[in-house]
Amino acid sequence: MRAEAEGEGELGMLMVGNVGVNRVLANCLDFKNIRNLQQMVYQRPGGFEATIKGYFYQAARDRDIRLARRAINGERTHPARNSLWFFRPEGGCPPTWYDQANSGRFKNHCFFSPTVEDCPAVFNY
Repeated sequence: MRAEAEGEGELGMLMVGNVGVNRVLANCLDFKNIRNLQQMVYQRPGGFEATIKGYFYQAARDRDIRLARRAINGERTHPARNSLWFFRPEGGCPPTWYDQANSGRFKNHCFFSPTVEDCPAVFNY
């Protein structure tokens, strides 16, 4: 979470955690058979960019661990509540990204959510 969104503050990092937890729980679209956070982070393609670019060079801080626990324990916040994707565009957020609707923006990151029809499980928690 820190490697992906440290510049977005605690709320931004929590939203990245929301996306990660959603991917594990959803079992749909690009995230079928992803059963734990490690599989999700290192998924290829589709995992977290920080694992590709080598951002995991520091141990998690107490603050990072507390944020991760909040996400794992079900704390969700808009626009990441039901999102499975996020990215940081150069400009504004596009209305869709890989056919997924923009659910909103927080600081520099845009979040995208599937439809209930495509991924009902992501809306069940």
